[in-house]
Amino acid sequence: MIEDELRAAFARLEESTPPVGPVRAAVDRAVITRRRRRRRVRLAGTALAVAAVALVGFTAMAPRPPAPTAAPLLATPEPEPGGALNLLLLGVDQSAGSRRADSVLLVHVPADRSRLYLVSLPRDLLVPAPGGTEKLNATFSRTTGSGTDLAAGYRATRQAVAQLTGVRVDAGAVLTYPGARDLTDAVGGVPVCLPEPVRSVHTERRFPAGCQRLDGAAAVDLLRQRYGLRDGGLDRDRNAARYAAGLLRQMRERGTATDPAQLNRLLIRIGPAVTVDAGDLSLPALVGATARAGAAEPVAVAFPVLAEWNGRGYEADPELTPGFLDALRADRLGEWAAAHPARVTALR
Repeated sequence: MIEDELRAAFARLEESTPPVGPVRAAVDRAVITRRRRRRRVRLAGTALAVAAVALVGFTAMAPRPPAPTAAPLLATPEPEPGGALNLLLLGVDQSAGSRRADSVLLVHVPADRSRLYLVSLPRDLLVPAPGGTEKLNATFSRTTGSGTDLAAGYRATRQAVAQLTGVRVDAGAVLTYPGARDLTDAVGGVPVCLPEPVRSVHTERRFPAGCQRLDGAAAVDLLRQRYGLRDGGLDRDRNAARYAAGLLRQMRERGTATDPAQLNRLLIRIGPAVTVDAGDLSLPALVGATARAGAAEPVAVAFPVLAEWNGRGYEADPELTPGFLDALRADRLGEWAAAHPARVTALR
């Protein structure tokens, strides 16, 4: 009797249970949607990294390869962030088992998105530190040492730059020299215009004065040079800005930044070495803002320092630095550059 009642109860429950087919189909659809959304975010992040590369040639290093598909690079367009933006981009040397931020560029994107301003910050610039001062690049190397946590080095340098300049760093990235070599070759070489000839102390390669197209190996060789240059590391910073401008020009002329197919192929080639810190900003919106500003020729300016080496590093110029920082904070770098042409780097 009890057995018959149990069977009848189970039969009634089975009749009231909804079919599992539709439920399973709904679950599958949710999983696919989530995977697609994650893929779009990864691709958007990598696209921002390449946009950063197009600005100054430097992008972040933690592995995040894009999916090798023809999926859209960016999600649905979103409103651009308002106001000026500041992106911190670092070029890192990994030779001799150490890591040093050899190139430090603050890319200022004005609120009117008229153009990009590439602000070179000398790696040997003395900045405030606990107990005194230290070189700017010491913040990066002290944090990472010979380890692999480049993100920690970036965060430490970002904090130092924000404290030095008084502006918010909205996003940023890092690129090692091998990454710069691969990127240069991937876009078909980068045009660079040099005001004076340069001879490599590493390879004996000679770079003549004037405009020339560099492949990956030559570009990295040039970016490493400071010995033998008239102003040493300051001239290396100027050459980094020239390389950055040439890279941006090359990608613009080839249509790489605006052609999804080209950009996707480029991302697949360099993707394993790419990630980016987008801060609190939407990735698609940030890409849109930087791309619009990058349509015009950038302006490269150098952070005002005293040219004399004091034995420990470069000191900020006490006469020019306050006005420069006021212009940066007030989004008036164009006016400052026009008033101080000697501080503007010739890009062509």
